[in-house]
Amino acid sequence: MDHAAGLHAAFRTDSDDVVWDWLPYGPFDDITGFEAFLEASCLGMDPMFHTIIDLASDRPVGMASYLRPDPVNGVIEVGHINFSPLMQRRPLATESMYLMMRRVFLEWGYRRYEWKCNNLNARSKAAAIRLGFSYEGLFRQAAVVKGHNRDTAWFSILDSEWPVVAAAFEAWLAPDNFDSGGRQRRGLADIRHQLGADMSGPSQS
Repeated sequence: MDHAAGLHAAFRTDSDDVVWDWLPYGPFDDITGFEAFLEASCLGMDPMFHTIIDLASDRPVGMASYLRPDPVNGVIEVGHINFSPLMQRRPLATESMYLMMRRVFLEWGYRRYEWKCNNLNARSKAAAIRLGFSYEGLFRQAAVVKGHNRDTAWFSILDSEWPVVAAAFEAWLAPDNFDSGGRQRRGLADIRHQLGADMSGPSQS
């Protein structure tokens, strides 16, 4: 709750009012409603919500959570991702997803990390692929969200894929991958594909 006011202010910078479109809750016009949502939904262990802080400004700029942890089978999901305009299309957005993924595989020892989204959410599906998730299929009519049908697209990363995925994140986040204007020199997916090819060795003819 310490970050409620800062988060609400960050989400209010979305002049098009679209950051809540694909989530089952929101938007929140006033801080009172947002605080009530946080208190009712975001203080437990499943989902386990995280506030994303921009260390350069010390401001909260977004949220994401772990959910449906299954330690017996080694499966956990990332979700409830909501990046305010203050972090969209910035290295911070990619770094936050890397740090959450790193915790899952290296600290908690999970075998499978899942990403699910509305099949109509093209940006979320593109983000999953860019971050290294593999598309697994479509669960048709999986839910009704805000009065509309949701077909759910499923993606995952496995622990066996993590070394290449992690190396790509670290190479992409390295300062020398950005020019003086902050533009990336190499894309994350391009780095990952090259690392995958290098680690698999020469093809056999």
